[in-house]
Amino acid sequence: MSGETPPWDEGEEEQPSAAELEAAGQSAMFGDAPQPPVPAPTPAPVSEQPQMDAPPTDAAQPYRVLARKYRPQTFSELIGQDAMVTTLAHAIQRDRLAHAFLMTGVRGVGKTSTARLIAKALNCVGPDGQGGPTIDPCGVCEPCRAIAEGRHIDVIEMDAASHTGVDDVREIIEAVRYSAVSARYKIYIIDEVHMLSRNAFNALLKTLEEPPAHVKFLFATTEVDKLPVTVLSRTQRFDLRRIPTPMLKEHFAGICRKERVDAQDEALAMVAAAAEGSVRDGLSILDQAIAHADLETGSDEKALVTADRVRDMLGLADKSAQRRLFDALLNGDPQAMLADVDRQYSLGVEPLALLRGMMELTHRIAITQVSNSPSESVTEEERQAVEEWAGRLSAGQVHRLWQLLLKGHDEVRSAPDPLVAAQMALLRVLHAADMPDPGRLAKQLQDIAANGVASAPAATGEGGAAPVAQGPRMDWRELCDRVDQAGRLLVASTMRDWIRVIELAPGRLIFSLRPGLAEDPVSGIRDALYEVTGQRWQVERGEGEGAPSLREQEDAARQAEADRIRKSPLVEAALAAFPGAEFVEEDEAPRGDRNWSRRA
Repeated sequence: MSGETPPWDEGEEEQPSAAELEAAGQSAMFGDAPQPPVPAPTPAPVSEQPQMDAPPTDAAQPYRVLARKYRPQTFSELIGQDAMVTTLAHAIQRDRLAHAFLMTGVRGVGKTSTARLIAKALNCVGPDGQGGPTIDPCGVCEPCRAIAEGRHIDVIEMDAASHTGVDDVREIIEAVRYSAVSARYKIYIIDEVHMLSRNAFNALLKTLEEPPAHVKFLFATTEVDKLPVTVLSRTQRFDLRRIPTPMLKEHFAGICRKERVDAQDEALAMVAAAAEGSVRDGLSILDQAIAHADLETGSDEKALVTADRVRDMLGLADKSAQRRLFDALLNGDPQAMLADVDRQYSLGVEPLALLRGMMELTHRIAITQVSNSPSESVTEEERQAVEEWAGRLSAGQVHRLWQLLLKGHDEVRSAPDPLVAAQMALLRVLHAADMPDPGRLAKQLQDIAANGVASAPAATGEGGAAPVAQGPRMDWRELCDRVDQAGRLLVASTMRDWIRVIELAPGRLIFSLRPGLAEDPVSGIRDALYEVTGQRWQVERGEGEGAPSLREQEDAARQAEADRIRKSPLVEAALAAFPGAEFVEEDEAPRGDRNWSRRA
């Protein structure tokens, strides 16, 4: 017995290492994952079955949508966010990493992907296991692969939309005290952080302001205005931009090549425009377009994504049909315009899409006029049409067209029958083309006021028309009002009641007097006109009769209105029934000794 080894000493050399223990723990918590090659024991007889019994790999994998398949794995694959990548690269190089980052922007621009890339950049150890934080994570080390697969024990991703309360934040506060298990930093990624409750935000403030050195917070949100200012002041904020349409188009073209799919440039441009700056939205539309593609017309048995298929899928109007409709609007052809609308509606194009197409053309025309450069259109035909319209229309006409289309767009959106509303809105646009331009009309009115137009003969008290020797070249009523406003009330009253204008021009007034005025008003009128106009006036009495004075015109108009009322059959019948009846003005109090009562 003394020469035998005790049973407790026989297994000392076969005890697992710390790495093996960690791998076993991760496997128990998250499932099996690919591990670095380690010396394997002698395979059991069961593993020596024929190779054909092995489970299939690629064939059994479920289809992954393009938005997940082509999620950026490195910062070089993240498009359109160069400013943020440069800032992070400099911070890593200079060891000036903040303890909390906030990514904000519209949907699908890479907020969550950026948070995961930052986690990989901070925890990457390199292929040899000796690396440090880098803006270019290797992607092959265990932390990089674990973070990419979402199974790293020290990178905790939480959806704030489903974890909104204080209890959820309390778990984070209690866990940050413990250092990372296997990574350099313990990282908390909180998506849609604006969904946290107010109490949850308040509970997180102290930890967010002074977290342990091994903890980093990464927040992502689409509604940054809902975050408290106290949270914003404790984070380093990055505003992710919308991706430009040309960059999206180029990105989608590269994905089509990887997927062995042919796509027309016009089709990719439609997909990029419909994405509205969101990569995820664009990839979802592209995924649908590839599924909708025609397999028979592709080359080398590839699917072909055509513009017609994308247009049908998105319910967009044909570009050539849009140009025909726009041309009918500008040419004032209502029959052709209504026929084009009915044709597009029968093909499945929504009335709202028709209005949006007209607005898009109008915007492109305005940009072409301002930039004095060729329009950036998909086809040469469309570019020529836009440039021709830009040279044909004035800037004022383009802006008025935009306002009319915008008003019509809002009406169609809320109308019970969108087709009828679209037809009426386009007819209004068509008929508005015959109306004079407001700016030009205002200028014409100013010219008329400055140069004058012959006054129409006014009826006199006897029913005749007084002859007009020469029409005034300025607005006499306006001059009287200006003299009145200047405080020369007596002169203004004389000008209205007694002056009959023979000739009126800038700096010159020739008039005749209405009978009954004893004094000469020339000097008073001359001084008053000089005071209100700032120029010397030649004021003199002339020969002949001028236009009736303003008071005479008002009296004649009042008398004509009274005669018209008296000749009304109803009034004549009332006067015949009540011979002593009198006309009483509404704005005058009753006169006489009669006892009038409003309650009678």
